[in-house]
Amino acid sequence: MSGKEAGKIFVALFSGINVGGNRIVKMAELRSFFEGLGFSDVATYVQSGNAVFRAKKGDAAALAKQLEAAFEKKWGFHSRIMVRDLSWFERLVNENPYPEVAADHTKLHAYVLEREPTADEMARLTEKCTGPERFEIKGDVLYLSAPDGLGKSVFAGLIPRTLKVPGTARNWRSVQALLEMAAQAAEK
Repeated sequence: MSGKEAGKIFVALFSGINVGGNRIVKMAELRSFFEGLGFSDVATYVQSGNAVFRAKKGDAAALAKQLEAAFEKKWGFHSRIMVRDLSWFERLVNENPYPEVAADHTKLHAYVLEREPTADEMARLTEKCTGPERFEIKGDVLYLSAPDGLGKSVFAGLIPRTLKVPGTARNWRSVQALLEMAAQAAEK
């Protein structure tokens, strides 16, 4: 490392903040929050709660628990936080099963799931996919191709209830931006 402390780059994805004018968390405050916990190279992306940061120690699961507890203490409400490292994000992008729709970020989404769904959970979701959408699950990621966009997708609304695996969705533009930000942070 060139003068920087060693550490690993992670991406934190918050769910349930800054949605519909509720549970407002300013991104400048979120950056300060991460820095106050001892993380460095902190950067945020858009208002929905995405942060790239460097941690000197800890794995994704331990960092998620630490962040969730500290976040709830500071803001007074719970936000499920998915933490993933740079190599995980690289794999997410490289394994995209729908490269033909990746150019239109409104039609491709990645759901970062807390765990890999079981075969039964995936089968239940497959039964509900009766519209124009297509989806594929690879490990702890659900890729959703929604030709009419996520906002008009009835199926997208069924995913959390049907799958019953906690997760948070990001459009493809956000996925690519976060990967780029994490890769840049890793080069520091």
